[in-house]
Amino acid sequence: MSKVTVLNHPLIDHKMSQVRDKHTNTKAFRETVSEIGALITYEITRDFKTTPKTIETPMAVMTAYELEKPVVIVPILRAGLGMVDGIHNIIPTAKIGHIGIYRDEETLEPKSYYQKFPKTITDSVVLVVDPMLATGGSASYAIDVLKKHGVLDIRYVGLVGCPEGIQRLQNDHPDVSIYLAALDEKLDKNGYIVPGLGDCGDRLFGTK
Repeated sequence: MSKVTVLNHPLIDHKMSQVRDKHTNTKAFRETVSEIGALITYEITRDFKTTPKTIETPMAVMTAYELEKPVVIVPILRAGLGMVDGIHNIIPTAKIGHIGIYRDEETLEPKSYYQKFPKTITDSVVLVVDPMLATGGSASYAIDVLKKHGVLDIRYVGLVGCPEGIQRLQNDHPDVSIYLAALDEKLDKNGYIVPGLGDCGDRLFGTK
């Protein structure tokens, strides 16, 4: 079963109160989402493996440590873009892939309209980034796509999740760890997380 980590940290809670507030403007919302992405990164990477490396400081030769595997950040378009800069600022060596997903109007099943991944993705730790884990359909589909590309080490990173979305990911991908800044109560009849923060994509890009 997937490990679910909900970050309990005063700074994250403070910033989450800002992005949840409907009066927060687009600029402040976008900047704060990015900042939360950076703060979450410390927890995402807590169990990353490292390898020893001999270096020379100005004072002496010593054994230092560097990440064993490269990192790839894969935001689900378009809302996932809001967290990328914050994560990338903490892991500047990470490469960035993209996946665009839409819902077929007839079958209601997710479909991909865009995929672009680094060549190193199969040997990397891959962070699937999408702020809202609502039904879990898009996240599960994105992870399916990555597994078909041969990716073995995948982690889901979001801002807000709900029990329905977590259950879907745990059922479909029990090997994928889930990291969230907050766990909310439920989905409403329209598929929005309650209390949530509204449509994250619209609030990030000022399209509503």
